[in-house]
Amino acid sequence: QRPGQPAGGTLGGVQGVGGAQGTRKPRTGARTTPRTRKARLRVAKADPWSVMKVSFLLSIALGICTVVASAVLWMVMDAMGVFETVGGTISEATGSNESNGFDLQSFLSLPRVLIFTSVIAVIDVVLATALATLGAFIYNLSAGFVGGVELTLAEDE
Repeated sequence: QRPGQPAGGTLGGVQGVGGAQGTRKPRTGARTTPRTRKARLRVAKADPWSVMKVSFLLSIALGICTVVASAVLWMVMDAMGVFETVGGTISEATGSNESNGFDLQSFLSLPRVLIFTSVIAVIDVVLATALATLGAFIYNLSAGFVGGVELTLAEDE
């Protein structure tokens, strides 16, 4: 037994690799394939407050994208002359000797389209936030019965 080594062949309370002697075997070579660590996790609960905050921000972003996309689409269709062509056809079909018929261009003006799109986007923000929060509550109830969703995460070294 070496000086300072406790009886029983352990180094600092830990049994050595080589048995009771406390010696270590040298590494014989480098690893050629990368080692992947995996962990199985379970989502047991979703916090409704955080789900509400995230869904609110994402639905606001979606609403802004909707308004911008409808404005760009309206400008492209106006530049192509779609409203003039379709409006002329509708005006001829609905017109008579006394009146000119339905005016599509004044009905589908850019401000009117943007107001309608903004109202739809606001309704979407409220509904998406409420439904996502309700979904978190329902998930928490069902996860209590079945244990939640299991995920396997992998980390490459």
